[in-house]
Amino acid sequence: MFQTSVLASGSKGNCTLIRTKSTKILVDAGTSGKKIWEAINKIGADQNKISGLIISHDHSDHIKGAGIVCRKLNIPLYISRLSYESCLHKLGKLPAGVEHFIIGKSFSIGDICIETIPSKHDAIDGCNFVFTSKNMPGRKLTLATDLGESSRYLLVKMKNSTSIILESNHDIQMLLNGPYPPPLKQRVKGQQGHLSNNQAVEVIAEVIHPKLTNIILAHLSEENNKPSLAFTTMEHYLKKINHSLKLLVADQCEPTEIIDI
Repeated sequence: MFQTSVLASGSKGNCTLIRTKSTKILVDAGTSGKKIWEAINKIGADQNKISGLIISHDHSDHIKGAGIVCRKLNIPLYISRLSYESCLHKLGKLPAGVEHFIIGKSFSIGDICIETIPSKHDAIDGCNFVFTSKNMPGRKLTLATDLGESSRYLLVKMKNSTSIILESNHDIQMLLNGPYPPPLKQRVKGQQGHLSNNQAVEVIAEVIHPKLTNIILAHLSEENNKPSLAFTTMEHYLKKINHSLKLLVADQCEPTEIIDI
C-alpha cells in the first residue's frame, strides 16, 4: 500500500496525508487541528498512527496548525532550520521534538523516503517533495505547490512520477481582471508566486509518461480560479495527447478520495 489524500488545499490552509501499510505522515498543517482531524476521519484514516509532520515552508497557510498537530499526536516536526527559525514563535512547545532536514537532501520516515527540492516561491526556505516507498519500487509521488515557476531541477526530479499533486493556482485572465491590487497581481504571476492553470499544463507536458496514473490539481485561488477551469484546462491537454488518467481537483474544505500512488 502506498496512498495519498489531499486533506485541505488553498490559501486558507494546506495539508496532505501520505501512507503505507506501516507509516503515515502529514505534509503541512496550514488549517486548524479540528479541520485536519475531521478530514482524516472522513477518509477513514487513523490519526493516532501518524509518524510525523513535514513542513514545506513558513507561510501561515502551511504552518498554522503545526504546533497543535504535533502536540495532539505527540509526533516530531520535520522542517528546514531556516523555516523553523522563521516560524518558531508560532509553533509553541513541540514535545516530540524537531528534525531539521537540508533542502536538496533526502531523509526517511519509516519506510517512506522523502526527497526535498528547492522552490522559488517567496518563502524563507521553501521546498517541494518527492516521496517513494522502500516496499513499493516504481511508485513515486511528487508534491509541488507554491512554485513561483518550475525549475529545470524540479522537472528532472518529477520524471517517472506515478502520481503528482501540482499547483494550479489561478486563471491568468481572472487574476488580471480581478480585485487584487497591481503589486499583488504581479506577485502571484511572478517567478516567486504561483503557477497558473496553463503553467500547470506546461509542467505536466514536460514530465508526462505512460505510467503517470494520477494528477491532483492543488492550491487553487478562491479569488482568481474556479475548480472547473483548472480541471478543464488540464483535461483538454490530456485529451489532446490521448492520455487517460485520474484527474482530481483538491478542495479547501473537503479531502480528496484516497488514491493509490
